[in-house]
Amino acid sequence: MLHVLNGDATREIFDHSGIPGEVVVWREMLCEGKAPATHDMSSFFRERADHLQQVYGIDSTAYLSGIMKEYEQLNNAAVYEEIVLWFEFDLFCQVNLIFVLYYLQGLRIKLPPVSIVQLDKHPDVPNFRGIGMLKSQHLQPLFEKRVYLQEEDWQFARAAWEAYIQEDPLALEELSHHTSHRLPYLGKALQAHLQRLPDVSTGLNAVEHFLLDRLALGKLRERDLYYQFWNELKIYGFGDFQLDIYTQRLQRAGVVTREDEMLALTGLGAEVLNHEENYLSFASRQDEWIGGIPLDHTPWRWNEAEGKVVHS
Repeated sequence: MLHVLNGDATREIFDHSGIPGEVVVWREMLCEGKAPATHDMSSFFRERADHLQQVYGIDSTAYLSGIMKEYEQLNNAAVYEEIVLWFEFDLFCQVNLIFVLYYLQGLRIKLPPVSIVQLDKHPDVPNFRGIGMLKSQHLQPLFEKRVYLQEEDWQFARAAWEAYIQEDPLALEELSHHTSHRLPYLGKALQAHLQRLPDVSTGLNAVEHFLLDRLALGKLRERDLYYQFWNELKIYGFGDFQLDIYTQRLQRAGVVTREDEMLALTGLGAEVLNHEENYLSFASRQDEWIGGIPLDHTPWRWNEAEGKVVHS
């Protein structure tokens, strides 16, 4: 049995759970940065590695080396009796999940049964945000309730990934309204992804708007702002790394200032929130991507009032 875990926090408790099988820890963050529109996996990883190094400073050689370790075990999927995927409800995990399923299908081999463990809450953990918050003894009952993916689930995952890497988000928007018993969190996660498009009125995406809106109430320590985000916008599943990217971009645009650990909204930030200025007039979107959408020249916007993507 091969277990694909969603991160190192899950690995820490999984190792003491008594559940048999080999483990691979999935460390990609495919919801962040460019997801090249190619079916050639070698090209996909090379292009993504170059993008991550250029934009985020992630060493491309180290990235490719780490990726190969993860994929070697997936490439040997046929030797296992079962593959168990452990992923969460948020955008971060759900994008990784559909890519893993897409990748496995692309191996063109006879796959063993593939099952999934995923949850969005747990009775023993108030304010549940992820599997890593559980204790080892919680995992066996979850494992016993795992569900096995059927052909329609594979088709849904494949369609979602292929739509995710396109510049035109309309196919993805349509899929975001699809309901699935065995992939119950995917639709809502895809909707959260689409809300990362600039708002048709302010130019802010949902994450940027949240951060500015909280700072409009007063200065906050960066960490306190992050905790508010984690508590209220759990759907994204972002860690420190991604939130640091956002706060740094907001500072460069002049809508937020920093003094030591304190973040504050500027006058310009207040004007953007009040629809008096457009964030895109001050924020560079060069080299910014969400999936297959280049934000520096996309005509697509999110219309919050109508709850849908529109062409500007």
